[in-house]
Amino acid sequence: MERFCGQIVSKKQINEIIEIINIFPKLSRNELANTICELFSWKRPTGKLKSVECFQFLENLDEKGIIKLPLSRSNCTKKKTLKILWTEKTDIQPTISVKLKELAPIVLERIVSKEQRQLWYEYIDRYHYLGYQLPFGAQLRYFIKSGSTNEILGCFQFSSPAWRMAPRDQWIGWSDEQRKINLQKIVNNSRFLILPWVKVKNLASSALALAAKKIRKDWYDSYGYSTVLMETLVDEKKFKGTCYKAANWVHLGKTTGLGRMGRGTQNNLVIKEIYIYPLTRRFREELAAI
Repeated sequence: MERFCGQIVSKKQINEIIEIINIFPKLSRNELANTICELFSWKRPTGKLKSVECFQFLENLDEKGIIKLPLSRSNCTKKKTLKILWTEKTDIQPTISVKLKELAPIVLERIVSKEQRQLWYEYIDRYHYLGYQLPFGAQLRYFIKSGSTNEILGCFQFSSPAWRMAPRDQWIGWSDEQRKINLQKIVNNSRFLILPWVKVKNLASSALALAAKKIRKDWYDSYGYSTVLMETLVDEKKFKGTCYKAANWVHLGKTTGLGRMGRGTQNNLVIKEIYIYPLTRRFREELAAI
């Protein structure tokens, strides 16, 4: 019998951990720990994930031969805390209110360096209504920039998809087994920010169109598999989803309030609108493959 922080871990939970490791083979041990903590709501009273304890728990299971973890990466046993400091680099700038063509071409610059990451974290933490939170699973980040002026106009983050969402899963029409095998072929647009001083009509939908063209190759280069579907969740009390509609994303319905991992209560999570965007014509066939 296995225990995590004093509580019994069921055989079903162990099997779900094995499934996650198999579905997302490119995740680091830290990323797996974060994902599993969110799946099982292994959190502190403050709401923060018990990532360090979970990391140690997974290594213990690996030593017993119960699971097979990916090879350890350097320094992965150290929990990395990220304190976001707001600097003058992200202070409010003069309003940019021009026609889209005056900023053309719009480009997506992938975040690869430490300096880019720190600036991206700062913009998101300062101006996105959810702030910066460590994403679970795989992730890619971008700056939305003007190719003519080199100004940063906004930020994107794409990360691992929701474990379960009834409207999405029913719309795809896959079985539970097919979902477990092919879930990694979906990517979630988990952060989208146009900076508050940027007032440019059609910029948001144009950036989404660029992302649809770019994400498949970048995701493959990073994680070894291509995505066939993008998804996102929109807080209906704050946004109307206008840019997603303009970019031809499909509205599927609402979340249940059980969280992206299919657990929780409707009292502590916001109901959100679900939008999806197919990246290939044969996405259903690819998502149903076994």
